[in-house]
Amino acid sequence: MQIQVHTNDHIQGGESLVHWVQEEAATRLARFREHVTRVEVFLSDVDAGKSGGADKRCVIEARPNGRQSVAATAEAGKVADAVAAALDKLLRSLGDDITRAKDRQGRESIRTAE
Repeated sequence: MQIQVHTNDHIQGGESLVHWVQEEAATRLARFREHVTRVEVFLSDVDAGKSGGADKRCVIEARPNGRQSVAATAEAGKVADAVAAALDKLLRSLGDDITRAKDRQGRESIRTAE
């Protein structure tokens, strides 16, 4: 699973932030390792550096094998909180998406067969 992190000019942290986000995403998404090929994390400051409430945004997009992308968005006062909330949402969405692709006996659904 490849994890890419993108930030805008108003997010501080550099390489240490990128490394932390990659480790956090890899750890939390480990159970989907065989289903997901790539994860992209987009971090931004909504109000461009001005002080305020929930102004840090994290958008995470996961690309499962042979399926449509799954995305989750969260906003918080701190980057770490936004990343954690977006990962929680993504975990639920990925779990739902992957179980929806299989029936009760664990076989592939006819809706996903090519």
